Amino acid sequence: MKRESRRMAVFTRRGLLIAGAQVAAFGALGARLYQVQVVEGSRYATLADTNRISTRLIAPPRGRLLDRTGQPVANNRQNWRALLIAEQADDVGATLDAFARIVPLADHERARIERDVRRHRRFIPVTVREFLDWSDMAALEVNAPELPGIVIDLGTTRQYPLGPALAHVAGYVAPPSEADMGEDAMLALPGIRIGRAGLEKYHDLALRGRAGAVQMEVNAVGRAIRELVRQEGAPGQDLTLSIDATLQQQVIGHLGDESASAVVLDARNGEVLAMATNPSFDPSLFDSGVSQAQWIEWTNNRRAPLINKAAAGLYAPGSTFKMVVALAGLEARAITPTDRINCPGYLDLGDTRFHCWRKGGHGLLDLHGGIKNSCDVYFYEVARRTGIDHIAAMANRFGLGVDLAIELPGARRGLVPTRAWRLAHGKPWNMGDTVVHGIGQGFLQVTPLALAAMAARIATGRAVQPHLTRAVGGLVQKGAEASDWPPLGLPERELRAVRDGMWAVVNEHDGTAPIAKLPLPGVQMAGKTGSSQVRRVSREQREHGFKSENLPWEFRPHALFVAFAPYDAPRYALAVVVEHGNAGAAMAAPIARDIMLDVLARDPAAPRDVPPQRLAGGSAA
Repeated sequence: MKRESRRMAVFTRRGLLIAGAQVAAFGALGARLYQVQVVEGSRYATLADTNRISTRLIAPPRGRLLDRTGQPVANNRQNWRALLIAEQADDVGATLDAFARIVPLADHERARIERDVRRHRRFIPVTVREFLDWSDMAALEVNAPELPGIVIDLGTTRQYPLGPALAHVAGYVAPPSEADMGEDAMLALPGIRIGRAGLEKYHDLALRGRAGAVQMEVNAVGRAIRELVRQEGAPGQDLTLSIDATLQQQVIGHLGDESASAVVLDARNGEVLAMATNPSFDPSLFDSGVSQAQWIEWTNNRRAPLINKAAAGLYAPGSTFKMVVALAGLEARAITPTDRINCPGYLDLGDTRFHCWRKGGHGLLDLHGGIKNSCDVYFYEVARRTGIDHIAAMANRFGLGVDLAIELPGARRGLVPTRAWRLAHGKPWNMGDTVVHGIGQGFLQVTPLALAAMAARIATGRAVQPHLTRAVGGLVQKGAEASDWPPLGLPERELRAVRDGMWAVVNEHDGTAPIAKLPLPGVQMAGKTGSSQVRRVSREQREHGFKSENLPWEFRPHALFVAFAPYDAPRYALAVVVEHGNAGAAMAAPIARDIMLDVLARDPAAPRDVPPQRLAGGSAA
């Protein structure tokens, strides 16, 4: 009996110990459950949702480029593309073989696809081919059973309705590189393009827009099950240009087959109404990928179709620079408008003879006659009296050799040399350098855009700045009014004296460019011819009746012409440069006349019923 009692007591103590341990264990478990579910419940719920929900970006449509009338010059259109989901393909190689029998794949394309498949999870789509035409897309759909893992998707591609006519201004887009993707997560999305040149590049961030997001419920390996929440992004902002698309095409037509460029400005506010470069290229090719053969053709073309000659082409201004030299001489009191300088056909300086283009000379000339006849000797002497530093300072005031801040990546400022510049390059400046710069030769280099700005500043007396952007997303940009630009600080009588000389060039029968006279009653144009040498003419060549038109094309002088109109109320300014066109009067002046006739007939700077704010509306796909 006592033995049984002792046994029961031991059992009871063990039971109590076990019960106590159970209570402690369940108490600890309960405390932990309370900690997890109540105290830290929200944190663990968030972590659970993070594992369950995947947030993915949605590519926004790129903003459009519109001309000043609202006509699209860069737009988006639908683009069929083929994607590969590797996990749905039994054999990726076999699927690609079958695909290539329908739509051929180049070796580099296949290598890129296989590389992307290895880099990504097998359920993530990889682009196989973009820009499928209807027949290819239909053929792939019909053969879908033989193409496991291939799906057809609808994206967008960039479209340029004007094609090569506005390629250098609008620019182009291309897929982002791996280096680009580090800047913005949105750039990793399929079909995203970024600006690589022109306004597409300059305004790229505004045109990209803001990515949207979609929350997808996913399983443990990240595969999408269903869509939970979608938040659309903001489309890229539309960009309204100062360009007139119709005028742009007309200007391109006037350049014909020449290697040439032309710029038309609203002389009052600097808006670029047309900026043409010939030859050009198709900007849409960069979106789909430029073939090696096409790239070789472009880069081997001596007329350089990829270069924006209007904003990045550098040329000696030749005689179009003479107005700047005249104004520098007037400001420095080196000459007056009535001072007369004799031109016997040459100027001797030491043992060097500098020739006038007219072999027998022009005789005695004042400023009016010097500009009208484009007398070299007159401007040799004006430059000699004035000095290069005064001339350079005046050139800078007229937009030459300075940054014009045009919205084009790659635009160049050119060069207007000074004594300090020459000394920095290891040689002292000499009087002979000054003399040749008096007629726009020597080290001078300017762009056609700068020459157009110079003509506009001569016409208005204001420091108008050329610009291409009227509005971004409906916000009108600075520079829309003439009052936005300060006066140049030159006496009106001196500007008028130079303008009168330019008027005589075109409208007096013995000027250098009567061919440029406008056949319009009551409307006159003022202008100036120029021919800039690309190689030196020796004394021996001159003595044997040298003619530059007999030289090979690449050795002939460039032909230039600058102008503004109407003369009595300047509204438009332009510059034309024909590469190796030989004579400005014979080649560039007629082109400028025809362009100005189109400008005046169209009057693109006239007020419109629809203001720029309304032209720059929301983007459309």
